[in-house]
Amino acid sequence: MPLLTYPGVRPWAKAIRDAVLTRRMPPWFADPRFGHFANDRSLSKNEIETIVEWVDAGAAEGNPKDAPPARAWPAGWSIGAPDAIFEMPEAVRIPAKGTIEYQYVILPTRFTDDKWVEKVEVQPSDRSSVHHAVVYIRESDPTWLRNQPIGRPFSLPANNHRPNPASLTTSDILMVYTPGNSSDGWPRGMAKKIKAGSDLVLQMHYTANGKDVADRTRIGVVFAKEPPMQAVLTLQMGNDKFVIPPGDANFRIAVSGTLPNQATLISLFPHMHLRGKRFEYLLVEPNGRIETLLKVNDYDFNWQLNYRLAQPRVLPAGTRFQWVGYFDNSPNNPRNPDPKAEVRFGEQSWEEMMIGFFDMAVDPKIGKPAFFERKR
Repeated sequence: MPLLTYPGVRPWAKAIRDAVLTRRMPPWFADPRFGHFANDRSLSKNEIETIVEWVDAGAAEGNPKDAPPARAWPAGWSIGAPDAIFEMPEAVRIPAKGTIEYQYVILPTRFTDDKWVEKVEVQPSDRSSVHHAVVYIRESDPTWLRNQPIGRPFSLPANNHRPNPASLTTSDILMVYTPGNSSDGWPRGMAKKIKAGSDLVLQMHYTANGKDVADRTRIGVVFAKEPPMQAVLTLQMGNDKFVIPPGDANFRIAVSGTLPNQATLISLFPHMHLRGKRFEYLLVEPNGRIETLLKVNDYDFNWQLNYRLAQPRVLPAGTRFQWVGYFDNSPNNPRNPDPKAEVRFGEQSWEEMMIGFFDMAVDPKIGKPAFFERKR
C-alpha cells in the first residue's frame, strides 16, 4: 500500500505496528555487528517506539500544516527526470502458467559519444511477473549475441544445470533490478560508463503468476554533469557446481578469488533463490585472519537488497575474497518448493543460484577487460 497520505496509511495502522515491532518492515537484513551501510533502512528503538505509541493512542492525524511538501517524482521516476529513457519496443506476453525461459531484449542507445551515468532506474510495467532484470552494457562491434534480433525478445535456455554458453559475457552490468532494488546511484565523482555505439541488453526473468499479463520494461538514466574521478564496475563471483541434498537445512556453498588490481569497494549484493538462508562476504587477510564485510542472516528472496558501504574502501591488488552462501532445503523452510528434491544450479526459482555481486570503483581510463589484467 502507498504511504504518502494520512488517509492512505490510517487503515493499515495496526499492521504497520506489528510489522515494525517484528522488524519485518522496513526490510533490512544486514547483521549490525558487521559493517556500516549508507542505505541502512532499519529503524532505531526510539523510532519503533514512536510508531507503536502513535498506533496505540489511536493513530490520530497530525496538523496538516506540519506535513512536509509532497515529493514530486518526475514522470514517476525516483531518480528524478531521466536524461535518457530506453524502453522495450513492444510488450512481452507472459502466460498465466508454465515455465518461462529468460527473455533477452537488445536496446540500442545510439549514443554518438561516451556517456557517464550517475543514476539508473529500471521500471517493469508489470512488477508482479518480474523476478529480476539485469541490464548489461554491450559495447559496439560485439561478439556477444552478434546474430540475435534487435528490439525483439529471444531466449537462451540453460542446459543440464549449466548456463547456456551463449549467455555468458564479460560485458559490464549497468543495473540489477530485484524486488527491493529498483534504482541505483553512485557517490559524487563516481559513475558508470556507456561507450558510444553501445547497446543495453535486458535479461528478464519472468514468473507466471496465474494471470495472462504483459510487461514492457523501461530504463531511465541520469548523466553525470562532469567526467568522474572513478569509473564503477559491477563484478561477481558465483558457484554453479553444487548439489544440495534433500532435507539439508544448512548446506554451505563457497567461492573465492583475488582482486587483480587495486580498486575501491562500494557495495555488496547477494543473490540466491528460495532455499537461500544466509550469505556472507568475507575478506581473507594474508595472515589468515577473516574479516566479515557483510553478513545477511535471514536472506529473503522477496527482498533482495544492495548493501552500499557507508565509507567506500580502497583494497590493494591481491586482496582475497570469499563469499559463502547457506541453503535450507528442509521441510522447515516455508518457501522451499520441494524438500525432497536434490537441488542444483538453475535459472528458475525452484532451482538455485549462489552469486555475490559487488561494485568496485577504478581509474576511469581502465575498462573492465583491462582491470582483470594482472600486473607482474
